[in-house]
Amino acid sequence: MNLLFLASFILFLIWFTARMHVQKKKEKNFNADFWKREAEANAVRRKPLDQLHYITIPLSGLPLNDSGSEKIRECIRTIRELSDQRIVNLNGISNTDLKLTYGAPNLPLLSEYDENFTLLISTLQKWASLLYDAGQTAEAQAVLEFAVSAGSDISGSYKLLASIYRDHQEEQKIQDLIRSASELSSPMKDIIVRTLQESCP
Repeated sequence: MNLLFLASFILFLIWFTARMHVQKKKEKNFNADFWKREAEANAVRRKPLDQLHYITIPLSGLPLNDSGSEKIRECIRTIRELSDQRIVNLNGISNTDLKLTYGAPNLPLLSEYDENFTLLISTLQKWASLLYDAGQTAEAQAVLEFAVSAGSDISGSYKLLASIYRDHQEEQKIQDLIRSASELSSPMKDIIVRTLQESCP
């Protein structure tokens, strides 16, 4: 019995050692490839940013009435300020890929555009929630629909908008939401799609 256990243990050690060797080799190759691409990316010169998909905030289509709470007014101020900034959704694109595509010198500018996008979608979510809680459902819907059209990957925005559609018996719009979510390049895509699918009757 002891010999059988010892033999099994030795076989396990051999298997484990071989597996660790393969894993280390994979990691080494991955790191080598990463640093090679990073070096190539850092050597790419500045390129025009004309082809970026800039997001325009449709101020005329949003409920910019300042008569709400101070928190709502704060959201509106942020949205107005962002309307003068360049906003780009760069979710799912690594810094290395950005440098390879647009040039390393453009990375700080691209990071700024992406930070503006993050501020935009988080502000829209907060604003919509405040409007909904205040009983302004139509206004909340307008804000959320813009957030989705801009490529938001905040699951709460999709969940709240689906709830509004469901309350108005607009089930087809929930299916449209699912399609929009399935096209996201964000890691949140699968969670959002699953949440929406579970909300369907």
